[in-house]
Amino acid sequence: MKHCLQYIFKYCLVVLVCAGFFQPASAQTENDALMIPKNYFCAAGVYTHNSWDHYWEGTFKRENLNLGTISSNVYAVGGNYGLSNRVNLLFMIPYITSNASAGTLRGQRGVQDISLAVKWLAVKQEVGTGLLSLHAIASGVIPVGDYQADYLPLSLGMRSKSIALRGLLNYQVGRFFVAGSGQYVRKDNITIDRDSYYTTEMHYTNQVAMPNATNFLVSTGYRSLKFNAEATLTKFNTIGGFDITKNNMPFPSNNMDATMAGAIFKYMFQSIPGLELTAGGNYVLKGRNVGQNRSFFGGLYYVFAVKKDKSDK
Repeated sequence: MKHCLQYIFKYCLVVLVCAGFFQPASAQTENDALMIPKNYFCAAGVYTHNSWDHYWEGTFKRENLNLGTISSNVYAVGGNYGLSNRVNLLFMIPYITSNASAGTLRGQRGVQDISLAVKWLAVKQEVGTGLLSLHAIASGVIPVGDYQADYLPLSLGMRSKSIALRGLLNYQVGRFFVAGSGQYVRKDNITIDRDSYYTTEMHYTNQVAMPNATNFLVSTGYRSLKFNAEATLTKFNTIGGFDITKNNMPFPSNNMDATMAGAIFKYMFQSIPGLELTAGGNYVLKGRNVGQNRSFFGGLYYVFAVKKDKSDK
């Protein structure tokens, strides 16, 4: 059993949170080519700190002294269960606090949304000197916290139900790998606490049509049984929406785009089988109607057998 666990460290769940004016949480396990084996569970606890003091008003980058620095702290718990060696079930729930260092806007705190995902290893075969794998991931987000979406940039989230499909291709030669993924996100309308609002025209309703989105990621790095290091580049893009008007607050259905660079490091404790430490961060290089966010995260993960095979007895 101990020998088996040494090979399972690399399958653990990684949870990252990206924040601009929006603060969606996403389980980044969807972006790696690793799977939890059948009848194993990975429990995760992650802390993330986000902050920004400059943002893009449309394509114009600026600061706002009435806001100062916008920051948030995210305390997330999640898990990944191996339904089989080719199918994993994942979930994540974050508790978030937000704050503005200047002005009169008060920060918020509370539970955000629950994220659920099914990850399927569709193809795994040797190609040349390496191993090629193809994953398909279906995921969904359901709001669970009683927060206001129409309170950006301090809102905890968008309160929009969504479903997403992602394809992930990974190629690994020895300890080194390169991967790429693409995701389409379909979002539901949200309800806000006012009867009319203005985008590029007046809307006499409390219903807001949210733009759908795409998310593309490329990554490369080093994987071993003890230490992993990975560099990532992510591009998030809403399909539609409108720009923040001059000196105005952001709105949930704004066109929010962001290009982010990041890094992830993992250390697997050899003296405590099943325990893993993960740390890293992300930085928004370029955006539209989002904050130039800096995020740093750290988490602990623990893998254990839910049901022991007869061979482990």
